Amino acid sequence: MPRRWRPGGDRDVHPTSTRPPARTARPAGYVGGVFRSITARWEITRPEATISTEYVPPVIDAVRILILVMVLVTVPFATPHPGVGTRGIAIAVALGVTAIAWVIWLSARSRPTVYLTALVVMAAAGGALAGMSEFNTAVAVGCVVTSSAGVRLSTETSLAITAETVGAFLIAGLVTGETASILVGCPAAFIGLWAFGLTRRAYLLRAEQAERALEQARRAHAAENQAAAFAERARIAREIHDVLAHSLAAVSVNLQAAEGLLGSLPDDSPGLAKAIECVERAGAFTREGLAEARRAILALRDGSGPQAPRPLAEQLKSLTDEYRTDGDMAVDFRATGATRPVGAEADLTAYRTAQEALTNARKHAPGQPVSLSLEFTPDDLTVQVVNPLPPPDAAGPLANAGAGYGLTGLRERAALGGGTLTAGPEDGRWRVCLRIPAGAMRA
Repeated sequence: MPRRWRPGGDRDVHPTSTRPPARTARPAGYVGGVFRSITARWEITRPEATISTEYVPPVIDAVRILILVMVLVTVPFATPHPGVGTRGIAIAVALGVTAIAWVIWLSARSRPTVYLTALVVMAAAGGALAGMSEFNTAVAVGCVVTSSAGVRLSTETSLAITAETVGAFLIAGLVTGETASILVGCPAAFIGLWAFGLTRRAYLLRAEQAERALEQARRAHAAENQAAAFAERARIAREIHDVLAHSLAAVSVNLQAAEGLLGSLPDDSPGLAKAIECVERAGAFTREGLAEARRAILALRDGSGPQAPRPLAEQLKSLTDEYRTDGDMAVDFRATGATRPVGAEADLTAYRTAQEALTNARKHAPGQPVSLSLEFTPDDLTVQVVNPLPPPDAAGPLANAGAGYGLTGLRERAALGGGTLTAGPEDGRWRVCLRIPAGAMRA
């Protein structure tokens, strides 16, 4: 019988899992928090990232400058005075070195090597200055050094600087005969502020990790939404295929049957040839509709399919050939510019625009010549259809066919594809122009 286990910190982790078990016993309280921050820093901090990029508000820099000014003002009034005797000379040297290193430290935040060197010099000079002077504000130098090292430096480096500060203070204090309370109290303050810096750094690390986790969650959510959109597009493509393809195939079969029945009638029947021609044309349109439905499904599936679409210029040339074959309108096609690949969405938008514009020319200006042009430029792709406006009283028999939303749909399609479409009369001609920027043409 297998042994049972009790869930610990990771309740969903099986004992045979490769994930490490969660720690159940951790020190509690402030000391435990410091220990955990030290451990976290040893685990997270990399050797090449010794100094963190902490943002320091201007008010913090102002406080640090104020502390330096207080040290420079108050130390000369303490006994022994700087420059008086051997001890005074040592205090003056330590004070000058501390002030110079402090200024360099404040101005070298973006230069890690200079920053670290200045902090090391401040640790030695500030610790010695606090040990040689009587109890005064000189101890603030060591406090600033150890707290700053704990916040910005790695655990090993900040520990070394704290030990340097404490060592310099104890050596100077023992040589000058400081009291035991000062020899114990000041190092305790240095170490306590170093621990505070560690806690602050651990907090900053956790905040940075939380920001990274949030960014990863946002990216995962965006990827999930994109995958859902692709799945929905695939579902719509399947629906279009099932409805249109099957319906058009049934229409094509019935047209073929009607053509066979009409072919069995006597040749002298009135309108027989015209009926057969109309049926053949309807069959051609049905086959064309099937091909267009497949193309739309291909674009809806983001261009994935067994066959890649033909170049846009070839498609438009075939389209004009079909309209020219019908015999009721003269269509001229012209392609200019260096041909380049066009994405599925831009390709379908350009083809649909030309198709709708030619259909409108047939409906509203029957018998008028039509010009279709395709132009590639470095900045965009342009599809233009132009035909003369018919006389006001020469409306074609198909002028009132349709719901009148063709151009509206084309404008919406162009806008979704990142392009623009304009249509209207110009110099006695009707002009439809589609422009797709080069950025929206990519596959």
